[in-house]
Amino acid sequence: MDAVTLLEKQRKYFKTGATKSLAFRKARLGELKMAIKEIEGEILEALKKDLNKSSFEAYATEIGIVLEEINFMMKHMERLLKVKTVRTPITQFPSVSKIYKEPYGLVLIIAPWNYPFQLAIAPLIGAIACGNCSIIKPSNYSPATSAVIKKLISKTFSKAFVAVVEGGREVNQSLLDQKFDLIFFTGSVGVGKIVMEKAAKHLTPVILELGGKSPCIVDETADIKLAGMRIAWGKCLNAGQTCVAPDYLVVHKSVKEKLIKEIIKNTEKFYSNKQEENHDFPKIITRKHFVRLKNLIQTGEIIYGGDFNEQTNQISLTIMDHVTWEDEVMKEEIFGPILPIIEYENPEEFISLINNRPKPLALYLFTKSKKMEQRIIKEISYGGGCINDTIIHLATSYMGFGGVGESGMGEYHGAASIEAFSHRKSVLRKSNLIDIPLRYPPYQNHLKWLKKIMK
Repeated sequence: MDAVTLLEKQRKYFKTGATKSLAFRKARLGELKMAIKEIEGEILEALKKDLNKSSFEAYATEIGIVLEEINFMMKHMERLLKVKTVRTPITQFPSVSKIYKEPYGLVLIIAPWNYPFQLAIAPLIGAIACGNCSIIKPSNYSPATSAVIKKLISKTFSKAFVAVVEGGREVNQSLLDQKFDLIFFTGSVGVGKIVMEKAAKHLTPVILELGGKSPCIVDETADIKLAGMRIAWGKCLNAGQTCVAPDYLVVHKSVKEKLIKEIIKNTEKFYSNKQEENHDFPKIITRKHFVRLKNLIQTGEIIYGGDFNEQTNQISLTIMDHVTWEDEVMKEEIFGPILPIIEYENPEEFISLINNRPKPLALYLFTKSKKMEQRIIKEISYGGGCINDTIIHLATSYMGFGGVGESGMGEYHGAASIEAFSHRKSVLRKSNLIDIPLRYPPYQNHLKWLKKIMK
């Protein structure tokens, strides 16, 4: 079914109003949860094939997060979708003001390859909860997971409600040429700009979950042992192919050597000293991405790692020292297991430099100093992050997740998904019992009374 026909089918179905009842939405989410559990093994197998993810990592970062999001929605969506009564100014007396949340209509979800299951289905949960019809476009770079997603959706939902369209750039182009009511895109900054440009032709609102160079700052007061373990985990998760991975390390000169030793010790504890041969260490998604990362490694001073496996597309954690802001590895988002290190003595050295670059999607700070914590939060703009940990701020349905500036726009997860996938319709209901003549001409001496009310 071509894009035009599919959209016509979905638009016709949406106009029936079937998706608007709360019972319908809850039932569909329940069906989705059951269907995911039924083919859990196939999802894990697909993620292993595409990215060499271990069953534990795949469940924790893909399936588990999705199931928790469904549980949250089924428990809280009725409350979150309730009509909200708000105050009305005295100038509109007597009247009542209410805000209604209504579905946009047809939603296009374009998912990336790095967390191909989670980042296709998590947005869908919000779209369903808000009563939309959806088309999911999985990444062509993760074909095994894409096929499983298509199987999951086609066996669970009618194409008129939710459909999966597979393919490469031509399919993306065809879909983006159509008029949707909302586009949700997760991917690179460059492609995000293309999506926004295409959406502008139809004045379609967009939610962009992009990326950028997310700093990890470690000051002299930090618990270095704990920081080393949590940084090693966050950087090696999915072999660094995470939009919120610690992209580079900014560490105080006095604790630098100790921190490096802890990161190396924990990485080897997790994956042995040959990560590029470990069956639980994820691989780089394609040969093209593998070669790009190999070339980046060759541009700096390697103090640990730098090994790779040509047969499996695996690259060991690679730590690069004496890096400057002008080096190649600092000019683009790394999206791999390469960790450049920049040392500092005074926070002013890095705060202004970070602020002079595009706003990052995430920022991580390891410190015991409340003063340092508040300073970083107040002085640096970023999408979200953690104090004394990495990554996990996105693994909750109780906070929204999203970027700012070039790292994205809009947020989702939990209550934020209700805001993302529904239109807030404001309605003022005026009483017919009284009609105050003050607003009507001729105005005569009305102005003095208006100033008494509106002051």
